[in-house]
Amino acid sequence: MTSGTSETSGSSGTAGGAGGTGAAGGAGGARDTGAVRDTGAAGAVTDARDAGGPAGAEETGYGDILRAPYAARLLTGTLVGRLPHATGPVAIVLFTRAEGGGYSLAGGLAAAYGIATAIGQPLLGRAVDLRGQLRVQLPAAVISALGMVLLAAAGIGSLPLAYAGVVIAGLFTPPLEGGLRALWPSVLGREDRVHRAYALDAVAQEIMFTVGPLLITLIVSFWSAGAALLVINAIGVLGALVVVLSEPSRVWRSAPREAHWLGALRSGGLLALLGSFFFVGLALGSITVAGVAYADDHGRDAVYGWLMAALSFGALVGGVFYGARRWTGTPERRLTVIVALLALGYLPLALTPGVPAMTALAALSGLFLAPAIACAFVVVDRHAPRGTVTEAFSWLVTTFGVGAAAGTAVAGPVVELASTSWSFAVAGAGGIAALLVLMSTQRILAGPGRGPDPGRPVPDPAGRSAENDRNGAAEPGFSSGREA
Repeated sequence: MTSGTSETSGSSGTAGGAGGTGAAGGAGGARDTGAVRDTGAAGAVTDARDAGGPAGAEETGYGDILRAPYAARLLTGTLVGRLPHATGPVAIVLFTRAEGGGYSLAGGLAAAYGIATAIGQPLLGRAVDLRGQLRVQLPAAVISALGMVLLAAAGIGSLPLAYAGVVIAGLFTPPLEGGLRALWPSVLGREDRVHRAYALDAVAQEIMFTVGPLLITLIVSFWSAGAALLVINAIGVLGALVVVLSEPSRVWRSAPREAHWLGALRSGGLLALLGSFFFVGLALGSITVAGVAYADDHGRDAVYGWLMAALSFGALVGGVFYGARRWTGTPERRLTVIVALLALGYLPLALTPGVPAMTALAALSGLFLAPAIACAFVVVDRHAPRGTVTEAFSWLVTTFGVGAAAGTAVAGPVVELASTSWSFAVAGAGGIAALLVLMSTQRILAGPGRGPDPGRPVPDPAGRSAENDRNGAAEPGFSSGREA
């Protein structure tokens, strides 16, 4: 898994400012009080060992990450702000059923919400890159919450209003996830700390997607499904408020970007990664449906909960281990190895053994999920064109979600036409397809060569910290040649 050379990232830029604590200042970037530019792991200073320094260079742990100014606030605020997104489909289904609607209507509303979210994330991500976080994230969070208020108020008596509510809620779901990853470099400064924060972020997501649905069911049990919609979205707005009122978010500005109609998608490396993670999402989505079928086969609804809990537990363990180590070699090659192990973990699920063994296999299948996501964050950061980092991360969220929806759509008919085992085989096929995409695009992911010191920012004539844009060549006819 290692090549013996320490990785450096190179796309999204550096944090600079009056405090001189970004990559240029070499002090770790914890208290940057100047204008924070579009940053990624690329612009951070590597630690002493990366630069050929002494072996006793400072180690970075999760505690070090969370003790950095604003880090715990930003992580917590983002997770709380994303609760409406994490629980949206479950909340919509429970509300529709409580209102007397059937599963078809519940599924239709949840699907409309998912499609709207997939469309809105990259568009809002681009808006954040162009306008800043405060001017986009908070209004989007409020409008999204109002969409759910419309659904709760209209119920299912008026289907046009119900669908309008979920579409508004999905379309304006704020891209807090991509926004947080754009902020990490300005908050943490050093590249190794940013990469560890990505792993912590992936682990925290597993906790959120486990706790969120549980919180929804508790509110429904003690209050009502309509109240659950309102409470969760009110909490989400508060979370967004915590993030956007923080200093790093308020002062963050994306680097000037070329006015290109494709935006982040003009990066071939990013497209390759998105193609792979569509199939990773497909694998995970198929497991959701296959797990329900397996639970039905064994006559106990609780079995599904055990399988999903085991998968999340495996992801937590894998993510914690991945983030606790210092990795060498390029992240693109490491991601290929991790996705290969992820696919290998999905294949035994098709055996569908007894519940204890199946639970163990579910934990094994989740072991490499969080590491794959964390490593993918680094790859996105390296390949996002200048000034598109939030949009690029939002595309990853969208692609993964669309893949998961495709997985559920494929696995359902497979259960009915074949068997539960074959529906789990869809996950294995998805993992293999994800691996094949990465293997077939290695030259694209490798990208053009970089300078001898890619960790050092290169000032442009205007005094800004320039980004190492690996995708700087504009295609004739598709770009204005101007900065946006």
